[in-house]
Amino acid sequence: MVARYRLANLALILYSNYNTYMANQPQNKTLPTTISVTDFINSIPDEQQRNDAKQLCDLMVKITQNSAVMWGPSIIGFDQYHYKYESGREGDMAAVGFSPRKTNLTIYLVDGSSKYPDFLDALGPHSTGKSCLYIKRLSDINLAVLEKLIKASYQYVMSRKNDMHQAE
Repeated sequence: MVARYRLANLALILYSNYNTYMANQPQNKTLPTTISVTDFINSIPDEQQRNDAKQLCDLMVKITQNSAVMWGPSIIGFDQYHYKYESGREGDMAAVGFSPRKTNLTIYLVDGSSKYPDFLDALGPHSTGKSCLYIKRLSDINLAVLEKLIKASYQYVMSRKNDMHQAE
């Protein structure tokens, strides 16, 4: 009887500690929302940027065959994948997406921009970050190359949908 009581107490302590541990883990701030993508795009003050966002949205719908979803207040994402950091932290994120920022369109390539040097060389004026492609205007770049680049990145992510590991 005493052993059962101790075992039950131990289980309760472990469960409580686990819940405390999980509550203190950093949570992903970029989550899907119910914000209207259309309303968001229509609220972009600059007409050129608004038109580019609509065109890029249409392109990503064509590539992914998925509807656009707002991830957080400013990222338009398509489909999703599950990631896990080496630390054990994990979550879900859009498989491909973009954000119309003030100075440029930021296109998120989950698998990293450095995987695509040939596409980037043929794209036209742009800059890159680890997983970001920055473009001023769609009219400045080769849209066929952009489509191939986004499609290649999306296909790679979806082929590894449940096996994406990232460094924190």
